[in-house]
Amino acid sequence: MPHIKVDNNLAGIRGLMAFRPETASPLCDLANSLLRDETGLSRAERELIATHVSYLNDCFYCHNSHGEIACYYLDGDRDLVDRVRKDYRNAPISDKLKALLNIAAKVQKSGKSVTQLDVDVARSFGATDKDIHDTVLIAAAFCMFNRYVDGLAANTPSDLSTYAPRAKQVAQNGYSNQIYSLVQPASQTENSI
Repeated sequence: MPHIKVDNNLAGIRGLMAFRPETASPLCDLANSLLRDETGLSRAERELIATHVSYLNDCFYCHNSHGEIACYYLDGDRDLVDRVRKDYRNAPISDKLKALLNIAAKVQKSGKSVTQLDVDVARSFGATDKDIHDTVLIAAAFCMFNRYVDGLAANTPSDLSTYAPRAKQVAQNGYSNQIYSLVQPASQTENSI
């Protein structure tokens, strides 16, 4: 049960954004800038960073919603997303992304946990300054987003089939006011009935 009165038809951060649209707009702009940029890191890699940080923060809504968006970009490879979420060091991803996920995990604990060695390792695997910058900002932003969702006890669906239709909508349209104003697409379960 959310701690404040929100539209219970809007899950997770969507209900909170609808409650306060004037703060939703800059948050959506930040998400678009960080997660939809395709310079350096791919959209899938960016969503995997967000997913991993959200998993570390135990934010069920965010790690499942962003995991599904990553899955959409990865042509449905849910196993890869799950492996990155839980044990990226042994996932079949690039050494560059592993080094960046290491940095993201350290930011999740404390920004001061990131060392020059962490940055040097990422650079040795081809990470650019922009990749490192964006990784740190994605991790920091998702600590905020996770705490926003969980701090207000946002409505969080436990039915995982409800996340994929919204993920497709976000992947196709981006993060904007549509995130809370568009009707939730039917889940695969509802489509098969």
